[in-house]
Amino acid sequence: MKLQDARFIDVHYHAGPDAFVRRHGALEAGRQYAAYDGWVVLKNHLGCSAAQAWEARQEGLPVSGSVVLNEIAGGVDFRVVQRSLCLHGDSPARLIVHLPTVTGRKHTSSLKREIGHSLLQHSPILPTTVSCDGQLTKAAQDILRMARDYPIVISTGHANADEIDLLVDAAVCFQVPRLMLNQPANPLTGLDARALRDLAEVPSVYAEQTALTYLLGYQPWEDFEAVLKTVPRALYSSDLGQTSQMDVQSWLGKTAEWFESMQLSNTLKRSVTFEQALQMLQH
Repeated sequence: MKLQDARFIDVHYHAGPDAFVRRHGALEAGRQYAAYDGWVVLKNHLGCSAAQAWEARQEGLPVSGSVVLNEIAGGVDFRVVQRSLCLHGDSPARLIVHLPTVTGRKHTSSLKREIGHSLLQHSPILPTTVSCDGQLTKAAQDILRMARDYPIVISTGHANADEIDLLVDAAVCFQVPRLMLNQPANPLTGLDARALRDLAEVPSVYAEQTALTYLLGYQPWEDFEAVLKTVPRALYSSDLGQTSQMDVQSWLGKTAEWFESMQLSNTLKRSVTFEQALQMLQH
């Protein structure tokens, strides 16, 4: 399947092996999405899913990858991104480059999950952030600059609200063509629809609305609906793959129920589930 021929695109799905036990590996995840004419972007808190995505595409599966710049993967370093691009191969979708998701900032997660490998119990992923003393680090700025010259999309990871402002300002300064606000309603970031509308005044900013943020009770229904209806360049993803959460088929069914309750038009459904993601990912 070609990226542009998909019925929908999910830019955020966790496949194993990962920092936590996942429901499916990359190949089975690809088969699940192929069964419903969808395209999936794999995410892995241990770092890079580009090689897994390459293998899946060799089997004809609709899969592309990402890299998360956590400490265990090499941190916020442009060479980590270059390596992942090599592993991603000739992908029809841009590689998503997530800034760190393990930042040392704490919140009580509602997720029930199991650590993916015993090593992580005594040697956990060390925290990394993109700012120091209220300024973006040079390494983070280097990653942003890469977006002008490489087939990548920058994702804000688990940056906090202040860092989001810094990243958006830097994206304007460096002429970053695509910046995805990664699940911004999560407690570590805490941005609601109103804040996202302000940030979306920058035309290169995309706002990700995940199903999981709502499912875990981190976001009220009214804000979930407002993001999809009122935020420019909003795109809808699952952020699923956890063994304690629903599988792909159930997520698609639940999504249809939610969208019906919101009375989303067919045009808007198409926009948030496919067109915005395609515009962001396609070369």
